[in-house]
Amino acid sequence: MMHEFSSREVLAQALADDVAAVLVARLARKGGAAVLALSGGTTPILFLHALSRKNIDWTRVAVTLVDDRWVPETSPRSNAALLRTHLLQGPAAAARFVPLLNGAATPEAGRAAVAAELATLGLPLVAAVLGMGLDGHTASFFPGGDNLMAALSLTSGELVQTIRAHGADEPRITLTLPVLLEATFLAVHIEGAAKRQTLERALTPGPMEAMPIRAVLAHDPKIYWSP
Repeated sequence: MMHEFSSREVLAQALADDVAAVLVARLARKGGAAVLALSGGTTPILFLHALSRKNIDWTRVAVTLVDDRWVPETSPRSNAALLRTHLLQGPAAAARFVPLLNGAATPEAGRAAVAAELATLGLPLVAAVLGMGLDGHTASFFPGGDNLMAALSLTSGELVQTIRAHGADEPRITLTLPVLLEATFLAVHIEGAAKRQTLERALTPGPMEAMPIRAVLAHDPKIYWSP
């Protein structure tokens, strides 16, 4: 389902409203925490700021990432650092944050511990917000990724997978496709004409391996787009 907005600012507020609404509804229905998975990069910054100000019982929200580069949080490339800076401030600072990395030297060495930590959160996700690259990747599902098909498998039973790919400058770790698809609210947030063109190509028939976003689009996520 496509939602089009006149500007990045209007989109950010609308997406924050929708994510907040699903979190509040989940917390009202059941005990425990509501689990939220978010993406890094520059596109979601306005949305993260808007969401951080929402009137949510953040003490009952667990926040994790859709994916991250296996770099320390001191790196400007760290998605974890981006969330700490742009979301986990003000009221949202009370949320529990669970990064997708640890002190292991490689994502392969650290993957089991990351999965074990995620398993304590009380999945499934209440909401997941994805981005998309001009190459048709989403999360860390990169064309040509060494573990791409394992990450997209609906039957692997894995919560996270490691990815190394030519299009990814660093080794990565990512939530797997089934974890994302189980989210109550699944959105793809994109901006600009170039990404709209990529989206339109991805919506045409073609191999999933060439444009992995197709694996998500096949399940009709909510798409948020602005120029």
